[in-house]
Amino acid sequence: MLTLDINGREHALDGVDADTPLLWVLRDELRLVGAKYGCGIAQCGSCTVLLDGEPVRACVLPASAAAGHAVRTVEGLAGADGTLHPLQEAWIREDVAQCGYCQSGQIMSAVALLEANPAPTDADIDRALDGNLCRCGTYLRIRRAIHAAAAAMARREVAT
Repeated sequence: MLTLDINGREHALDGVDADTPLLWVLRDELRLVGAKYGCGIAQCGSCTVLLDGEPVRACVLPASAAAGHAVRTVEGLAGADGTLHPLQEAWIREDVAQCGYCQSGQIMSAVALLEANPAPTDADIDRALDGNLCRCGTYLRIRRAIHAAAAAMARREVAT
């Protein structure tokens, strides 16, 4: 039996091969379909999730490697009351998505960036999201959304 902590909830999975990529466990076993299959070789970033707060490519990570670690997916970003994460709000306001396929991976990489660096520069953003490909080319809107989310998060910190 494989036990995984996904979005703060423990899942006991029977019959899952330890070498099964985490992406397929998330999508097929747990029906968490935010992370997408893009390339299968960890090059496009559409399958990005956070493992203990660090972005990883779920298409090549064996599910067994996630055991004992906290996995966070795009489905785990919104608050329990449905309140969107500041990045999700900014993504909508900045009209980032076109086809939307890469967006969950982009957002998860951006979450990791803002948790590590709450005031990133354009160069910081470019570095952190290097390898998250967007075939629609919305990189400028992605960058704007990350800056907007950083500002919103800073305002919330000041208010509390």
